[in-house]
Amino acid sequence: MQMPEPNAGVLSRKARIVERLNAVLPGGVIHEEAEVRAYECDALTAYRCPPLAVVLPSTTEEVAAALKVCRAEGVPVVPRGAGTSLAGGSLPTADSVILGVSRMNEVLEVDYDNRFIRVQTGRTNLSVTGAVAEDGFFYAPDPSSQLACAIAGNIAMNSGGAHCLKYGVTTNNLMGVKMVLMDGTVVELGGAHLDAGGLDLLGVVCGSEGQLGVVTEATLRILRQPEGARPVLIGYSSNEVAGACVSDIIKAGVLPVAIEFMDAPCIRATEDFAKAGYPDCEALLIVEVEGSDAEIAEQLDKIKEIASRHDPVELREAKDADEAARIWLGRKSAFGAMGNINDYICLDGTIPVSELPYVLRRIGEMSQEFGLEVANVFHAGDGNMHPLILFNANQPGQLETCEAFGAEILKLCVEVGGCLTGEHGVGVEKRDLMGHQYAPEDLEAQMAVKDVFDPQWLLNPAKVFPLGVTEARRTAALAAE
Repeated sequence: MQMPEPNAGVLSRKARIVERLNAVLPGGVIHEEAEVRAYECDALTAYRCPPLAVVLPSTTEEVAAALKVCRAEGVPVVPRGAGTSLAGGSLPTADSVILGVSRMNEVLEVDYDNRFIRVQTGRTNLSVTGAVAEDGFFYAPDPSSQLACAIAGNIAMNSGGAHCLKYGVTTNNLMGVKMVLMDGTVVELGGAHLDAGGLDLLGVVCGSEGQLGVVTEATLRILRQPEGARPVLIGYSSNEVAGACVSDIIKAGVLPVAIEFMDAPCIRATEDFAKAGYPDCEALLIVEVEGSDAEIAEQLDKIKEIASRHDPVELREAKDADEAARIWLGRKSAFGAMGNINDYICLDGTIPVSELPYVLRRIGEMSQEFGLEVANVFHAGDGNMHPLILFNANQPGQLETCEAFGAEILKLCVEVGGCLTGEHGVGVEKRDLMGHQYAPEDLEAQMAVKDVFDPQWLLNPAKVFPLGVTEARRTAALAAE
């Protein structure tokens, strides 16, 4: 993956830049070579580059102060939450400063009457629910990395999760933000109320991948915990049949809280790893519904009737909380289980649910063409696919083959009416595919928004937009100063 050449002038001023940052963030600056290596990559570990320095502010005011220094020195800034990005969203450049929000993890306000919680964005996803669970509330978006990922990254990538089919992704649960622009200006968008008038700037910021500013506080919608929930596990003899079942459930008007899909390679690896008690089959669905006992029974009866039409090899309804936990255990362990057997790249294309059977078949055919195995595990209810392409990072050429295979899968997603990403973001992984989804005028409109928020193009360099386009934009901005 190509990255821009570092600015030699910035590199030559490292000592002065670090001195200025230390002056505004005493004790919050990391700059020694051995120490900054901890920040050289995120969860897309195939690519790494130690940053110039790392700053770890504790308040919005400290974020503003650090950004003012970087703006004055012309230093690119890479916002970073917990570093769990699978798309290289927080990959640094050699001349950049990483601004991490991990120390900003406080709960600032909880209002049960109006159903919101306000937090600093370094707080982890799961700990938001942890702050309100005893009072019967929860925060809905639940990425697989929810134990570790930060709200900052969830907002940057518009993260979803297993239960987003019913509750939506981050943008559907984000009410307001406090954000610092590159020049240190602090702005507030939205808040603990209904939609604000005027332009939907909050919608622009959510999913903007750190291109527009650094979000330091978030007001999030919290919901009452349901009376109950119950999953059913359904095994099939082929991916296409399982995909057809998902399509039929959605077409029937049933709205489960989650429909998760796993194929044979993933099922077997997960069973070896987690011992969840999954059947030996080619495809597995986990469908969960929630509500009162009567609501659960009615929904599951419909789902089981639809599933039975497709001749399942196993149909198992959880009878108690322990069995429900075991059904979910394998799905929650899937990514770790696959990492236990091989290197892999996890993709994030999204497609119409009706296209699942066709796309799964094509992925299988392409797997044969490229000579690399694929494991599929994804949020099937909304077509958010996560093919895991397995490869050997120590074998020359396999990473490049893996990337080429991944690009073809993502192009396929666009061609059937879907898009390049559902929740992982574009980052560096998909930036050079953006032209496959967007016309030049569409990309120009998006970049014009960045021009307004970050005229010098210093925030999160080399992400989202094709590299040649962004470098030209950045050069033009510097020349205009």
